Amino acid sequence: MSTARPIQWLSAAVVVSLSVFSFAADLKPTASSPSAPAASTATPWTSFRHDLAQTGVATSSLPNDLELLWEVAVGDQVLATAAIVGDHVYVPCLSGELVCLDRKTGAKQWAYKTVEVVEKNSFAPGFKSSPTVVGDSIYLGDEEGVFHAIDLKTGKGRWKFATGGEIYSSAAVVDGRVIFGSYDNRLYCLHAKSGELAWKYETQGYVHCAPAVIEGVTFIAGCDEHLRVIDIKTGEQRCEIPLNTYLIASPAVVGDVLYVGTYASEVVAVDWKQKEVTWRYASGESEQPFHSSAAVTNRLVVVGGKDKLVHAIDRATGRKAWTFQTRARIESSPVIVGERVFIGSHDGNLYGLNLADGKELWKFNAGKPISAGPAVGEGVLVVGSESRDGKVYCFGKKTK
Repeated sequence: MSTARPIQWLSAAVVVSLSVFSFAADLKPTASSPSAPAASTATPWTSFRHDLAQTGVATSSLPNDLELLWEVAVGDQVLATAAIVGDHVYVPCLSGELVCLDRKTGAKQWAYKTVEVVEKNSFAPGFKSSPTVVGDSIYLGDEEGVFHAIDLKTGKGRWKFATGGEIYSSAAVVDGRVIFGSYDNRLYCLHAKSGELAWKYETQGYVHCAPAVIEGVTFIAGCDEHLRVIDIKTGEQRCEIPLNTYLIASPAVVGDVLYVGTYASEVVAVDWKQKEVTWRYASGESEQPFHSSAAVTNRLVVVGGKDKLVHAIDRATGRKAWTFQTRARIESSPVIVGERVFIGSHDGNLYGLNLADGKELWKFNAGKPISAGPAVGEGVLVVGSESRDGKVYCFGKKTK
């Protein structure tokens, strides 16, 4: 159990694991050209950025006019993105609980706790990473460095694996293996069924981001400001690419290029096969690092900044397409649904923007900062806030 909650950002390491495997047969990661979902579709949102390539593009549709279906308090702040699968929503809380809610009503179904007994003057290790749902299991790590596998239906624990540092990194599940990073400077690969270690790779800094997956390799960028390419089967390094900056945000990958915001107030596009940076987008004159992870479409890279702006960048040229001003920093990662972008801000608002020009289409005020990214699945949008009681909101279309 913990007695303090240190939040450390410098010396962050980033992991990008890439493979051709999908989370499930009905959820195929975008390999080259993310596209809008078909009309009136309802598919799950199983992980932090939806798919293995981490494009942040939903395959589920949303109604044109969003209505608040329910709001519930789950007990403590929600800092990470929820998962939406079937009739249930899975919400990670800073209280150390993963809460399962009924998607239609918000009613609590079960809660998994990181520890069963909390000693006096202490607290349970909280969840700052997002759950990954694959098959009948849920995977996520806690702030004390323990990684958990949980039964999807019952909420009972299946196994635990201890690392040596906090876990912010959400997991990728690839071919029966679970890949995630830890603040002990390592990238871990575990066997999904047993939790046994397959391999681990040590970096020169914290592994903060969630791994993206394509073509059997993983990329790690750390304090040495290099992007390392690691084979996900063996854990061995294949090559390295100079980046000249730390990274905190998780990358999105489309084809041969990955897109990620950096600690140097830039968004970079890296051709990982040619081993070169193809463009750098500077957010402005002030030093405002990107904590938000980008969403990527056929034409645009969309990301929130600590400069209070939502940035849309031309994917081909790296030039500004548009920006949208909020009233506080943005750490929430955007979700693209058809021709709309949804993103939270520390100003307490959840925004719906026009993808084409960035104009505001819709807004909901939660009253407290929203650093978690929205999840869009099964025809609804779910997002948590940093209210002390952990308010969670679900939007969709009310049934008569």
